[in-house]
Amino acid sequence: MNALVNNGDGVVAGANGPSLGEAEFAFLREFVLQHCGISLGDHKRQLVQGRLLRRLRALNLSGFAAYCELLRRDPEAELGELASCISTNVTSFFREMHHYDMLVEELLPRWLDEKKKNGGRLRIWSAGCSTGEEPYALAMVLAEALERTGATLDAKILATDLSPQALEAARKGVYPVDRLGGVDDTRRRRWFLRGEGAYDGYACVHPRLRELVTIQPLNLLHDWPMQGKFDAIFCRNVVIYFDKPTKQRLFARYAGMLESRGYLFLGHSESMYGLSDDFDLIGRTVYRKRT
Repeated sequence: MNALVNNGDGVVAGANGPSLGEAEFAFLREFVLQHCGISLGDHKRQLVQGRLLRRLRALNLSGFAAYCELLRRDPEAELGELASCISTNVTSFFREMHHYDMLVEELLPRWLDEKKKNGGRLRIWSAGCSTGEEPYALAMVLAEALERTGATLDAKILATDLSPQALEAARKGVYPVDRLGGVDDTRRRRWFLRGEGAYDGYACVHPRLRELVTIQPLNLLHDWPMQGKFDAIFCRNVVIYFDKPTKQRLFARYAGMLESRGYLFLGHSESMYGLSDDFDLIGRTVYRKRT
């Protein structure tokens, strides 16, 4: 067991650095819930401590009391970094393939046909895009559908996240080759450029995919600056971290941002059951907005 020592300035230090006290953890729990919508249980205290220690070192802070004071003074300045530390950015290309199958086989052909005839634009939102694998996978199937149909629509994918580190990785669009496990050989050759020299072992997304994807920071709990509506919203493995009232508010806002009979895609362990009357479940974690 590591010995804990109070050094006199409110910092409880262990062998591996400051420890997160009860008062500081209580503050962080409330702060994260209010600003990020993430509910942290008592059992997450050690996890939060471990993940935030590197922020204390980066900011040259003596302990968690000083970090909490920084958040009190200017919540927005550190919010993205805090969210990056406490959230888990686990993602991959073509994760939950049945969602992409629905896009390719049903939704994109219908949307492109309707919009070619009637004019208009096509918009998909990847909310909680993490390091970019999801929006770039969406861009692949969208680009392929546009090529097949010869459509020249105004088609775009919006990718948003709160984490500055995740957004930086998404903007770079450079991934270790072993991260392309979900991408078949045909798509690897078509949509990725193999790195050379210092980038040997890496692959970069094709410029065409970058043309289709717009990457922006966004806190889902704050104001949304988007003006137009979306044909589909992907919010997968995001709401699992939120408490029930936050989920209810978020689903209501999503309904307001979707076109009539637009689609909302959730993660495999997420459900809208008992949380919203604005959607019908039409497939595995696929919801359609009611008219």
